[in-house]
Amino acid sequence: MDISYILFLVVLLAIAGAFTGVVSGLLGIGGGTLLIPVLYELFKFLDVPETVRMHLAIGTCFGVMIPTAYTSFRKQLQKGQVDIELLKKWGPSIVIGVVAGWLLANYAPSAFLRGVFGTIMLLLAVKMFFEKDSWKIADAMPKGIALNIWGGSVGILSSILGLGGGLFTTAIMQLHAFSIHRAIATSSAVAILVSIPGVVGYILIGLNNTLPMPMFTLGFVNFLAIALIIPLSIYTAPFGVKLGHKLDKKLLSRIFAIYLIFIGSKFLYSIV
Repeated sequence: MDISYILFLVVLLAIAGAFTGVVSGLLGIGGGTLLIPVLYELFKFLDVPETVRMHLAIGTCFGVMIPTAYTSFRKQLQKGQVDIELLKKWGPSIVIGVVAGWLLANYAPSAFLRGVFGTIMLLLAVKMFFEKDSWKIADAMPKGIALNIWGGSVGILSSILGLGGGLFTTAIMQLHAFSIHRAIATSSAVAILVSIPGVVGYILIGLNNTLPMPMFTLGFVNFLAIALIIPLSIYTAPFGVKLGHKLDKKLLSRIFAIYLIFIGSKFLYSIV
Protein backbone atom coordinates (compact mmCIF):
# COMPACT_ATOMS: atom_id res chain seq x y z
CA MET A 1 0.00 0.00 0.00
CA ASP A 2 1.31 3.44 -0.95
CA ILE A 3 1.94 5.29 2.31
CA SER A 4 1.84 8.67 0.58
CA TYR A 5 -1.65 7.95 -0.73
CA ILE A 6 -2.79 6.85 2.73
CA LEU A 7 -1.49 10.11 4.19
CA PHE A 8 -3.28 12.01 1.44
CA LEU A 9 -6.57 10.33 2.37
CA VAL A 10 -6.02 11.13 6.06
CA VAL A 11 -5.43 14.79 5.21
CA LEU A 12 -8.47 14.79 2.95
CA LEU A 13 -10.61 13.33 5.71
CA ALA A 14 -9.30 15.96 8.14
CA ILE A 15 -10.21 18.76 5.73
CA ALA A 16 -13.61 17.17 5.14
CA GLY A 17 -14.16 16.96 8.89
CA ALA A 18 -13.34 20.64 9.42
CA PHE A 19 -15.52 21.71 6.50
CA THR A 20 -18.37 19.50 7.72
CA GLY A 21 -18.39 21.21 11.09
CA VAL A 22 -18.42 24.72 9.64
CA VAL A 23 -21.14 23.91 7.08
CA SER A 24 -23.26 22.15 9.71
CA GLY A 25 -23.15 25.18 11.97
CA LEU A 26 -23.57 27.73 9.19
CA LEU A 27 -26.37 26.14 7.19
CA GLY A 28 -27.86 23.57 9.56
CA ILE A 29 -26.90 20.58 7.39
CA GLY A 30 -24.82 17.49 8.06
CA GLY A 31 -22.25 17.81 5.31
CA GLY A 32 -23.11 14.46 3.71
CA THR A 33 -22.73 15.75 0.18
CA LEU A 34 -19.05 16.40 0.85
CA LEU A 35 -18.31 13.39 3.03
CA ILE A 36 -19.98 10.68 0.97
CA PRO A 37 -17.80 11.18 -2.16
CA VAL A 38 -14.66 11.27 0.02
CA LEU A 39 -15.67 8.15 1.92
CA TYR A 40 -16.61 6.42 -1.32
CA GLU A 41 -13.10 6.94 -2.68
CA LEU A 42 -11.55 5.83 0.61
CA PHE A 43 -13.49 2.59 0.59
CA LYS A 44 -12.65 2.09 -3.08
CA PHE A 45 -8.98 2.33 -2.15
CA LEU A 46 -9.59 -0.27 0.58
CA ASP A 47 -11.12 -2.63 -2.04
CA VAL A 48 -14.67 -2.55 -0.68
CA PRO A 49 -16.90 -4.20 -3.34
CA GLU A 50 -18.75 -1.69 -5.48
CA THR A 51 -22.13 -3.24 -4.69
CA VAL A 52 -21.90 -2.17 -1.03
CA ARG A 53 -19.44 0.73 -1.22
CA MET A 54 -22.09 3.44 -1.37
CA HIS A 55 -24.05 1.88 1.49
CA LEU A 56 -20.92 1.90 3.64
CA ALA A 57 -20.22 5.53 2.75
CA ILE A 58 -23.78 6.60 3.64
CA GLY A 59 -23.89 4.63 6.89
CA THR A 60 -20.51 5.97 7.99
CA CYS A 61 -21.56 9.49 7.11
CA PHE A 62 -24.58 9.18 9.39
CA GLY A 63 -22.23 8.17 12.19
CA VAL A 64 -20.20 11.34 11.67
CA MET A 65 -23.35 13.48 11.65
CA ILE A 66 -24.47 12.59 15.18
CA PRO A 67 -21.93 14.55 17.26
CA THR A 68 -21.68 17.33 14.69
CA ALA A 69 -25.45 17.80 14.63
CA TYR A 70 -25.64 17.71 18.42
CA THR A 71 -22.92 20.37 18.73
CA SER A 72 -24.69 22.66 16.26
CA PHE A 73 -28.09 22.07 17.89
CA ARG A 74 -26.75 22.89 21.36
CA LYS A 75 -25.27 26.17 20.15
CA GLN A 76 -28.44 27.11 18.26
CA LEU A 77 -30.58 26.25 21.29
CA GLN A 78 -28.51 28.61 23.44
CA LYS A 79 -29.29 31.40 20.99
CA GLY A 80 -33.04 30.73 21.32
CA GLN A 81 -33.65 30.20 17.60
CA VAL A 82 -34.84 26.56 17.64
CA ASP A 83 -38.60 26.03 17.25
CA ILE A 84 -39.12 23.28 19.83
CA GLU A 85 -42.91 23.15 19.39
CA LEU A 86 -42.55 22.47 15.66
CA LEU A 87 -40.02 19.72 16.36
CA LYS A 88 -42.39 17.98 18.77
CA LYS A 89 -45.07 17.82 16.06
CA TRP A 90 -42.73 17.17 13.12
CA GLY A 91 -40.15 14.85 14.68
CA PRO A 92 -42.06 11.51 14.79
CA SER A 93 -42.93 11.56 11.08
CA ILE A 94 -39.31 12.40 10.19
CA VAL A 95 -38.00 9.43 12.21
CA ILE A 96 -40.59 7.10 10.67
CA GLY A 97 -39.48 8.31 7.23
CA VAL A 98 -35.84 7.59 8.06
CA VAL A 99 -36.69 4.01 9.07
CA ALA A 100 -38.68 3.52 5.86
CA GLY A 101 -35.76 4.93 3.89
CA TRP A 102 -33.11 2.56 5.14
CA LEU A 103 -35.48 -0.39 4.79
CA LEU A 104 -35.77 0.54 1.10
CA ALA A 105 -32.10 1.46 0.67
CA ASN A 106 -31.04 -1.83 -0.94
CA TYR A 107 -34.00 -2.10 -3.29
CA ALA A 108 -35.53 1.23 -4.31
CA PRO A 109 -34.41 2.54 -7.73
CA SER A 110 -32.83 5.93 -7.23
CA ALA A 111 -32.12 7.36 -10.70
CA PHE A 112 -35.55 8.90 -11.18
CA LEU A 113 -35.67 10.10 -7.58
CA ARG A 114 -32.27 11.76 -7.89
CA GLY A 115 -33.27 13.39 -11.15
CA VAL A 116 -36.49 14.88 -9.79
CA PHE A 117 -34.80 15.91 -6.56
CA GLY A 118 -31.92 17.59 -8.40
CA THR A 119 -34.29 19.52 -10.64
CA ILE A 120 -36.38 20.71 -7.70
CA MET A 121 -33.29 21.83 -5.80
CA LEU A 122 -32.04 23.84 -8.78
CA LEU A 123 -35.42 25.53 -9.25
CA LEU A 124 -35.65 26.29 -5.55
CA ALA A 125 -32.13 27.73 -5.59
CA VAL A 126 -33.07 30.08 -8.43
CA LYS A 127 -36.12 31.24 -6.49
CA MET A 128 -34.13 31.80 -3.31
CA PHE A 129 -31.33 33.61 -5.12
CA PHE A 130 -33.39 36.04 -7.20
CA GLU A 131 -36.75 36.43 -5.46
CA LYS A 132 -37.44 38.86 -2.67
CA ASP A 133 -37.25 37.74 0.94
CA SER A 134 -41.05 37.76 1.14
CA TRP A 135 -41.45 34.88 -1.36
CA LYS A 136 -43.30 31.98 0.25
CA ILE A 137 -46.14 29.52 -0.31
CA ALA A 138 -47.81 29.94 3.12
CA ASP A 139 -47.68 32.08 6.24
CA ALA A 140 -47.12 29.14 8.59
CA MET A 141 -46.22 25.46 8.60
CA PRO A 142 -49.12 23.09 7.82
CA LYS A 143 -50.70 20.93 10.51
CA GLY A 144 -51.81 17.34 10.84
CA ILE A 145 -51.46 15.04 7.83
CA ALA A 146 -49.82 17.67 5.62
CA LEU A 147 -47.06 18.26 8.17
CA ASN A 148 -46.54 14.50 8.54
CA ILE A 149 -46.23 14.11 4.77
CA TRP A 150 -43.51 16.75 4.72
CA GLY A 151 -41.77 15.02 7.63
CA GLY A 152 -42.00 11.53 6.17
CA SER A 153 -40.66 12.76 2.83
CA VAL A 154 -37.73 14.48 4.54
CA GLY A 155 -36.90 11.29 6.45
CA ILE A 156 -37.10 8.96 3.44
CA LEU A 157 -35.04 11.17 1.12
CA SER A 158 -32.45 11.90 3.80
CA SER A 159 -32.08 8.22 4.65
CA ILE A 160 -31.72 7.01 1.06
CA LEU A 161 -29.42 9.83 -0.04
CA GLY A 162 -27.27 10.05 3.08
CA LEU A 163 -28.17 13.62 4.00
CA GLY A 164 -28.86 15.06 7.43
CA GLY A 165 -32.28 16.47 6.61
CA GLY A 166 -31.32 20.11 7.08
CA LEU A 167 -31.16 20.69 3.34
CA PHE A 168 -34.85 19.80 3.00
CA THR A 169 -36.21 21.24 6.23
CA THR A 170 -34.50 24.61 5.88
CA ALA A 171 -35.99 25.03 2.41
CA ILE A 172 -39.44 23.85 3.55
CA MET A 173 -39.51 26.22 6.52
CA GLN A 174 -38.44 29.17 4.39
CA LEU A 175 -41.30 28.42 2.03
CA HIS A 176 -43.58 28.68 5.05
CA ALA A 177 -42.40 32.13 6.16
CA PHE A 178 -39.61 31.10 8.56
CA SER A 179 -36.61 33.42 8.74
CA ILE A 180 -33.42 31.87 7.41
CA HIS A 181 -31.77 31.94 10.84
CA ARG A 182 -34.69 30.25 12.60
CA ALA A 183 -35.04 27.67 9.81
CA ILE A 184 -31.34 26.77 9.99
CA ALA A 185 -31.41 26.59 13.79
CA THR A 186 -34.41 24.23 13.80
CA SER A 187 -32.86 22.13 11.02
CA SER A 188 -29.84 21.44 13.22
CA ALA A 189 -32.17 19.44 15.48
CA VAL A 190 -33.64 17.60 12.49
CA ALA A 191 -30.12 16.39 11.65
CA ILE A 192 -30.09 14.57 15.01
CA LEU A 193 -33.48 12.98 14.31
CA VAL A 194 -32.17 11.73 10.97
CA SER A 195 -28.63 10.66 11.85
CA ILE A 196 -29.30 8.49 14.94
CA PRO A 197 -31.90 6.15 13.38
CA GLY A 198 -29.91 6.39 10.14
CA VAL A 199 -26.72 4.95 11.59
CA VAL A 200 -28.66 2.28 13.49
CA GLY A 201 -30.46 1.30 10.30
CA TYR A 202 -27.33 1.01 8.17
CA ILE A 203 -25.72 -1.15 10.84
CA LEU A 204 -28.75 -3.45 10.83
CA ILE A 205 -29.12 -3.81 7.06
CA GLY A 206 -25.41 -4.57 6.75
CA LEU A 207 -25.19 -7.29 9.41
CA ASN A 208 -25.94 -10.06 6.91
CA ASN A 209 -23.39 -8.77 4.39
CA THR A 210 -20.80 -11.43 3.53
CA LEU A 211 -18.59 -9.31 1.26
CA PRO A 212 -15.15 -8.18 2.54
CA MET A 213 -15.21 -4.96 4.54
CA PRO A 214 -12.51 -2.74 6.10
CA MET A 215 -11.39 -3.23 9.70
CA PHE A 216 -13.55 -1.66 12.44
CA THR A 217 -16.72 -1.99 10.37
CA LEU A 218 -20.07 -3.01 11.85
CA GLY A 219 -22.84 -3.53 9.31
CA PHE A 220 -22.47 -0.64 6.87
CA VAL A 221 -20.73 1.72 9.32
CA ASN A 222 -16.94 2.10 9.53
CA PHE A 223 -15.92 3.44 12.92
CA LEU A 224 -12.30 4.14 11.93
CA ALA A 225 -13.38 6.78 9.41
CA ILE A 226 -15.78 8.22 11.98
CA ALA A 227 -12.96 8.52 14.52
CA LEU A 228 -10.83 10.46 12.04
CA ILE A 229 -13.52 12.94 11.00
CA ILE A 230 -15.51 13.63 14.17
CA PRO A 231 -12.94 15.60 16.25
CA LEU A 232 -12.45 18.34 13.67
CA SER A 233 -16.14 18.54 12.78
CA ILE A 234 -17.04 19.04 16.45
CA TYR A 235 -14.33 21.65 16.89
CA THR A 236 -15.34 23.71 13.86
CA ALA A 237 -19.16 23.54 14.14
CA PRO A 238 -19.40 26.44 16.66
CA PHE A 239 -17.46 28.66 14.25
CA GLY A 240 -20.12 28.01 11.63
CA VAL A 241 -22.91 28.90 14.06
CA LYS A 242 -21.21 32.17 15.05
CA LEU A 243 -20.57 33.07 11.42
CA GLY A 244 -24.19 32.34 10.49
CA HIS A 245 -25.52 34.75 13.09
CA LYS A 246 -23.14 37.50 11.97
CA LEU A 247 -23.97 37.29 8.28
CA ASP A 248 -26.68 39.34 6.64
CA LYS A 249 -29.96 37.48 6.12
CA LYS A 250 -29.92 38.05 2.36
CA LEU A 251 -26.31 36.91 2.08
CA LEU A 252 -27.04 33.77 4.08
CA SER A 253 -30.00 32.99 1.81
CA ARG A 254 -27.74 33.30 -1.22
CA ILE A 255 -25.13 31.06 0.36
CA PHE A 256 -27.83 28.47 0.88
CA ALA A 257 -29.00 28.95 -2.72
CA ILE A 258 -25.48 28.32 -4.00
CA TYR A 259 -25.35 25.20 -1.89
CA LEU A 260 -28.65 24.03 -3.41
CA ILE A 261 -27.21 24.57 -6.89
CA PHE A 262 -24.27 22.36 -6.00
CA ILE A 263 -26.54 19.64 -4.60
CA GLY A 264 -28.90 19.75 -7.56
CA SER A 265 -26.10 19.66 -10.12
CA LYS A 266 -24.44 16.75 -8.33
CA PHE A 267 -27.58 14.63 -8.38
CA LEU A 268 -28.40 15.41 -12.00
CA TYR A 269 -24.84 14.63 -13.08
CA SER A 270 -24.98 11.31 -11.22
CA ILE A 271 -27.70 9.98 -13.53
CA VAL A 272 -26.08 11.03 -16.82
